[in-house]
Amino acid sequence: MQFLSISRRRTDEFPPEAFTAELVSGEAKRVKALYAAGIARQVWKRGDAGGAAIVWEAASLADARAAIESLPLFQAGLLEIQTVIPLEPYPGFAS
Repeated sequence: MQFLSISRRRTDEFPPEAFTAELVSGEAKRVKALYAAGIARQVWKRGDAGGAAIVWEAASLADARAAIESLPLFQAGLLEIQTVIPLEPYPGFAS
């Protein structure tokens, strides 16, 4: 099953120096590992705010959330998950 998460960096609550090079690098490494494992299927940088839109492949919402919660910026409290949406196939392609 696929899920779409939309996140934003909590730049209104944390100064730029809170987003250290070590944290940002760790975030990129973790996303790459999740992508290589087939868990993160598509990763998009948001154009309107700091954050991302990610399509996840997971057996359940709990599994998708566990993957999101493994991200270093989330663990540091610097990332807000605004929504996680279960996705279903578009029925218009069935006919």
